[in-house]
Amino acid sequence: VQLQASGGGLVQAGGSLRLSCAASGRPFSGYNMGWFRQPPEKEREFVAAITRRGSSTYYVDYLDSVKGRFTISRDNAKNTVYLQMNSLKPEDTAVYSCAATFGTVVHGTPNEYDYWGQGTLVTVSS
Repeated sequence: VQLQASGGGLVQAGGSLRLSCAASGRPFSGYNMGWFRQPPEKEREFVAAITRRGSSTYYVDYLDSVKGRFTISRDNAKNTVYLQMNSLKPEDTAVYSCAATFGTVVHGTPNEYDYWGQGTLVTVSS
């Protein structure tokens, strides 16, 4: 699968952005999807994840510091996963990347994902 992330930009603190990650290739609905970010001079960290559909619903998970501010969602008909980011803070500044795997995600670590899109830069000014 190929992933293409977009939607980054410069925003003031308190503002919002919506990131999109479009997938092509194998059926999108079968992938577990995740968003990661890499702040300047720091290591990549998990931000949010959404599972492939279970019996009736999706499961989501978030980095503690973004809970209540960020929302991950997916539209299988459009082969796209989204990250809605509200109440942005300067510490959210990072390169954001989307990732996908057909496997099982247990710990939310980067090495559990098989496919990566290029990053999109989010800069939050104070």
